Amino acid sequence: MKPPYEITTEILRKITSISEKIGEIKASYLDKQNPQLRKQNKIKTIHSSLKIEGNTLCEQQVKSILENKRVVGPQKDILEVVNAIQVYDRLSTFGARKEKDFLLAHSFLMKDLVPDAGSYRRQSVGIAKGGQVTHIAPSFQNVPFLMKELFDYLNDANELTLIKGCVFHYEMEFIHPFIDGNGRMGRLWQTIILMKKYPIFEFLPFETLISLEQDKYYKALSDSDHQRKSTVFIEYMLGLIDTALGLLIHDSPRTLSDVDRIKYFISQQQREFTRKDYMRLFKEISPATASRDLRKAVELGLLFKKGDKKTTAYKVVEI
Repeated sequence: MKPPYEITTEILRKITSISEKIGEIKASYLDKQNPQLRKQNKIKTIHSSLKIEGNTLCEQQVKSILENKRVVGPQKDILEVVNAIQVYDRLSTFGARKEKDFLLAHSFLMKDLVPDAGSYRRQSVGIAKGGQVTHIAPSFQNVPFLMKELFDYLNDANELTLIKGCVFHYEMEFIHPFIDGNGRMGRLWQTIILMKKYPIFEFLPFETLISLEQDKYYKALSDSDHQRKSTVFIEYMLGLIDTALGLLIHDSPRTLSDVDRIKYFISQQQREFTRKDYMRLFKEISPATASRDLRKAVELGLLFKKGDKKTTAYKVVEI
């Protein structure tokens, strides 16, 4: 059963804008970020997602834990960060459409924080804000069936991935399948759904923007609850993603260094190739620049050169 929502003009506008930005990111090779930037964004993502849930540790403390340094702080907050690092280190191993991977991720994320980490709740729950109950989740007996339906929805090949990520995030929050950790799992799984089609989402810390405007995030969830469809939440999340992509484009260097070009090409290429193949990917560089890049790659031990002049070819050095 397809979850209820409407395609609005605003949703179409946001999808168009996001698609254009993803195209620009690919054209600028920003979808293959350097390891240092990946690490920085992992720290931001973990810090922001846990901050939304009340974690008191700062970014520097998260960084220190990631680097196995001693940190002073509440034990629960430290454990939340340690667990989140375990999950984000395994991000690429989770199958977005696999319910067992979803439960496995929760078991890592909530290890030693809740008694039944990795299992659906076995009791009724309600969400209260300001002393008032704002949402009563479906009966715990229905959770396994509702979650199976939600994962079946992810298999719909006719549905846009950008929409799927938002719908899953909202519907999972509505079902509230776990005793604790629902918010962080909703944001995590949206990332996993998106990154399977668009790798840049592995490095895009849109949780940072959510943490800066938590009231809008919860209002979008609440408004969708009242309307009994996820339209408002889809509009909100697509806007947030669009903003995050725009910031990435604005803040990232627009030109690649020779080493960046070499490493990017190697990540795309495993067979034997020529200078012409190299220039086919980097259409904006001259033959002389391509020759210098390849010569440097050989000097750095990244490539092996064979032949001479017109017969010159290169192979990636296996490490």
